[in-house]
Amino acid sequence: MNKAQPTNCKATSNVSASIPDTEGRNIVLYFYPKNATSGCTLEGQDFRDNYQAFVDANTVVYGVSKDSMESHEKFKAKQEFPFELISDEDGILCEAFGAWQLKSKNGEEKIGIVRSTFIIGTNGNILKSWNKVAVSGHVDEVLKVVKSL
Repeated sequence: MNKAQPTNCKATSNVSASIPDTEGRNIVLYFYPKNATSGCTLEGQDFRDNYQAFVDANTVVYGVSKDSMESHEKFKAKQEFPFELISDEDGILCEAFGAWQLKSKNGEEKIGIVRSTFIIGTNGNILKSWNKVAVSGHVDEVLKVVKSL
């Protein structure tokens, strides 16, 4: 996919997240498997800790998982995330971005969210994507790309 399909999504804080952004900002859309798990918490904390640098680079950050809005609100509050989390319970966004895939863990295969990140430009073009993300150092890499835009 080279261009994000225009979408409005329900997000935490009763926000409607628009993809592409209607306020002329770039978007970092990061998909993660599950709230309050170790890797997902660390990734969210890295985005939190670098959030102002993303804002300074005219970029809004959204985390996406299939967790419920209630679960998202608790996770966001506990971790003090300054960005919104999108609840994609029906999986439409995960499928549109190819984040819903067959995964293998300990020899067992199951379908689920593969940790993925996308930078979406103001015109809706996908400027950069990462698939099967390793958490360590990832947010720094994303921020470097965003700052170069």
